[in-house]
Amino acid sequence: MVTVGVLVSGAGTNLQALLDAQADGALAPAKISVVVSNNPDAPALARATAAGVPTRVVDHRGLSRPEFEDRLIAALGDVDLVVLAGFMRVLTAHFLDRFPDRVINTHPSLLPAFPGMDAPGQAIAAGVAESGVTVHFVDPSVDGGPIIAQVPVPVLPGDTAATLHARIQAEEHVLLPRVVWELAAQISGVT
Repeated sequence: MVTVGVLVSGAGTNLQALLDAQADGALAPAKISVVVSNNPDAPALARATAAGVPTRVVDHRGLSRPEFEDRLIAALGDVDLVVLAGFMRVLTAHFLDRFPDRVINTHPSLLPAFPGMDAPGQAIAAGVAESGVTVHFVDPSVDGGPIIAQVPVPVLPGDTAATLHARIQAEEHVLLPRVVWELAAQISGVT
């Protein structure tokens, strides 16, 4: 079994997509073993608890970045794969070196376009015809690691950042569990 730690900061819709896939048997050989949040009030924690997945809170406030990352590493334990699912903190090499090539993120754009915050709003402001979702390996840059998979989403006339983001999320909720399953299969040697 490939153990997965999920890092969250907010509502947890991507986490819910992973939990639903796990409940349906669609993540095996992956199993979410812990959900960790930097936000003690994150609704994602309640989603994990409802699914019977252990949770931890590592509040970043008042901690240096190395202290925060050391506590994250301790909270994750010996997981095989780390998934950032709406985790709103940039991780450094200090953290990433503990899980080499085993930390992934989902981002609501077709990277390298529109990294960082409010990617759907950036897409609307730029007037592009297409945006989408990217799942990528995490490196110390912001949304700059190697791309694993992408799904395009058209920008429709009259779209707002919110309407575009809702359509991107629908694709994200399909793509992220599929990528986690594929990576878990590779890690475990299952074909």
